[in-house]
Amino acid sequence: MTATPAAPARQFMPEEELRQYISKARRIVVKIGSSSLTGKNFRVDPQRINRIVDALHARIERGCDLIVVSSGAVAAGMGPLGLYKRPTDLASKQATAAVGQVHLAHTWSESFKHYGVVTAQVLLTASDAGVRERARNAQRTLERLRQLGAVPIINENDTVATTEVRFGDNDRLAAIVANLVGADALILLSDVDGLYDKNPAEPGARFISQVRDGNDLKGVVAGDGGVVGTGGMGSKISSARLASRGGVPVLLTSASNISAALDDASVGTVFHPKENGLSAWKFWALYAADTTGSLRIDAGAVKAVTTSGHSLLAVGITEIDGDFHAGEIVEILDPDGQIVGRGEVNYDSNVLQGMLGKHSDELPEGMQRPVVHADYLSDYATRA
Repeated sequence: MTATPAAPARQFMPEEELRQYISKARRIVVKIGSSSLTGKNFRVDPQRINRIVDALHARIERGCDLIVVSSGAVAAGMGPLGLYKRPTDLASKQATAAVGQVHLAHTWSESFKHYGVVTAQVLLTASDAGVRERARNAQRTLERLRQLGAVPIINENDTVATTEVRFGDNDRLAAIVANLVGADALILLSDVDGLYDKNPAEPGARFISQVRDGNDLKGVVAGDGGVVGTGGMGSKISSARLASRGGVPVLLTSASNISAALDDASVGTVFHPKENGLSAWKFWALYAADTTGSLRIDAGAVKAVTTSGHSLLAVGITEIDGDFHAGEIVEILDPDGQIVGRGEVNYDSNVLQGMLGKHSDELPEGMQRPVVHADYLSDYATRA
């Protein structure tokens, strides 16, 4: 028996070269965590924001377009409301965010005003990214702000977002925004100077300077978001890999390192972008789009759509769930019910019900198109 030849090992860009690329990137999304923006009294700290803005403006002066994803609305509202623990019930979090957004936006605006730079507050929910037309509207708004020379300050709209319909944290939001605007790099800033294999306060913690693929994360133990945040290192790893899946390199470091991060990218941990990253549409379909139903497919169809890159045909579908219409996004499930991908369906669910298991030549004329065309099908099989 002849052994199947192993796939050639991927050739990664040298770490130093990737850092140089980030240092010269023309469009950057910078995400800043709550703990980097507020003081011990849970109030927005103008001095901290001023230091961050000094570094941001220095990069703008080099001809860079910057988009800021700013956490801190809930944390910023805690002080004025006399709260000393982050609210846990939805109504209290929304109310606290409503107070905090005012303080946070004002402080960003006043700080950038020292440099004659106008800021814009952009509040997004998962639904804004999940519906394609609303995502395009957000994209157009951000592009127009860039043309007008304003710096967008983006945050999840915690005032109206619900537990069921939210990005989860601003790290993920930053990764989705980076893809939405076609960013050249994403910089994630928190209170830790980079990625360690365990809590850096523990003896023997090992610093990880680069993440090329999942092999570099074996054995890494990540924590939660602390007293005022929701992200934590686990969220940052997940979001960094999400951005890299779309072809965006990521630098993860602390807010205290922001000057070096924006200057020569010589600090923190870099995440290599995935080779042949997903197109903007496929990234959106996989990671941001709302879904309205699901298609369960047989093992042969799983192989066809995930390994061979083929379109999904009616003959491979065994079951449908949900009430959906042509043009909407549906999840694609394997025989065991595990999600293997998402795609834009070409038929209404009631029409598709009568097509299940049939070969194309058994279907009436006009119904012989793929159920999901390969160009509009994105699968999870190639995630690394």
